[in-house]
Amino acid sequence: MRICLFLLSCWTAASVGEAATLQEDFASGPAAHGWLVFGNTNLFRWNPSNENLEVTWDSSQTNSYFHRPLGTVLTRSDDFGLAFDLRLSEIAVGVNPNKRSTFELAVGFLNFTDAASTNFERGIGVNSSYGPRNLAEFDYFPDSGLGATISPTMISSNNQFAAGFDFPLELTGGDLFHIAMTYTASNQTFATSITRNGQPFRPIKDVKLGAGFTDFRLDAIAVNSYSDAGADGSILARGVVDNFVVAVPDPPVANLTGVLADGVWRVQFTGRSAWVYTLERTEEFQSWASVSSVAPIVDGDWSLSDTNMPGLKALYRVRADRP
Repeated sequence: MRICLFLLSCWTAASVGEAATLQEDFASGPAAHGWLVFGNTNLFRWNPSNENLEVTWDSSQTNSYFHRPLGTVLTRSDDFGLAFDLRLSEIAVGVNPNKRSTFELAVGFLNFTDAASTNFERGIGVNSSYGPRNLAEFDYFPDSGLGATISPTMISSNNQFAAGFDFPLELTGGDLFHIAMTYTASNQTFATSITRNGQPFRPIKDVKLGAGFTDFRLDAIAVNSYSDAGADGSILARGVVDNFVVAVPDPPVANLTGVLADGVWRVQFTGRSAWVYTLERTEEFQSWASVSSVAPIVDGDWSLSDTNMPGLKALYRVRADRP
């Protein structure tokens, strides 16, 4: 995992990390705010008139995500949260005659590298080769005979599951649901609350991480249309999502500045513990060389220096890694 921040030595221009709160109401084009599409672009459509995102969850397609990088990496030792609106208009499960069971539609946090890999099969469950990894998400399984189910789910970096299953609990078509999810590191609890048309909905059981649950690494927020590869169910659903509010810790690098003095390029920044920071340099924009590094044991102000500068024309960046 890494977050790269840049400094240009001759002009001392800097780019710093994302804010700790991300909000998206789709009043303007989401691409300008850093949102991207991976997979089938036809599954996601910004509606400028209604100011929302139209979504098709189609498990017959490959894994597809409407996603935005967080600008940081989340672990089980961080507090974070997500809230959004969801209104479903069409819901059908078992649409594949060979996969008659239900299948989930999902919104939440993921690790983009893992989720975009060719061996990521969300519906296969626990599987060392193809099982999903690094997720914290809201899952909804429409009814296929046993009752519609809401399932807040966390999955570790090594494919361990921690999930709740509340049923029968239907997200009725046409109604507006506001879903809020909060993970609290102090008690290792993933809590979910839901309202329907502004009124309280049924309580959702908390998900608590056990002592044996390892960890996760999450770096993006996403609306997820998963492929049903490896699953025994399938789904075709349509709806809209809106009014995202995402709360994450402060970015790993803040107050980034640089100065050249007496032939030494020095970068100063506010860093966080549990991260490793490396000053890197390039002269030809083709490759980067590591110059110096530091692993803070406490949050605070830190510096990195290049005491062997090759000349005045060099570009520097600070790389932040979460081991």
